[in-house]
Amino acid sequence: MRVLLADDQALLRSAFRVLVDSEPDMEVVGEAADGAEAVALTRATRADVVLMDIRMPGTDGLAATRTICADPGLAGVRVVMLTTFEVDEYVVGALRAGASGFLGKGAEPDELLGAIRLAAAGEALLSPAATKGLIARFLAQPEAGAETGERSAAAAAYAERLAALTGREREVLVLVGGGHSNDEIARRLAVSPLTVKTHVNRAMAKLGARDRAQLVVTAYESGLIRPRT
Repeated sequence: MRVLLADDQALLRSAFRVLVDSEPDMEVVGEAADGAEAVALTRATRADVVLMDIRMPGTDGLAATRTICADPGLAGVRVVMLTTFEVDEYVVGALRAGASGFLGKGAEPDELLGAIRLAAAGEALLSPAATKGLIARFLAQPEAGAETGERSAAAAAYAERLAALTGREREVLVLVGGGHSNDEIARRLAVSPLTVKTHVNRAMAKLGARDRAQLVVTAYESGLIRPRT
């Protein structure tokens, strides 16, 4: 796995590099000190996963994530946001922009390495459950500055896309949005994990989702799931 590090703190980048390069299946292919450099290096190195600091001088991590995730030529790149906060509106904005999830900078080494592997596999990094609930509440709110007409158009677009799903695919989408793994979904529906994976992949293709995190975003923003208050 080719990993790009984007953080304005050189010492932190050095620590991450040592950790990542110690793994036989990973290598750091570049380091960036701001968002603009991160975008340029992502294009140059074709990294599989970008560990992106959410707050950097100049072009921040949120803007860089939007650029990376909107580029068809970088469709295979997964962005994991690094933040000192559990969750905030910036993180939710990153998920909307296409990030695969987020990780606190205080995470244990095994958590960081696990996050890279999960992101590369297309999984969503939205745990623990309490944090997922908070993210869900943010996602259920309209984006700042969105007009009523824009919200209605967005809702109609979601309805059209959801109509393409089969009943079982919608059921799986709801469970994915609830943060359940394929194994958990398989047990709930009394099917095999491989069958669940097939439904997830088909739902992603029909909804134009980059990865599992985007299925979670769709589940909430479309109103298919409503957060608990």
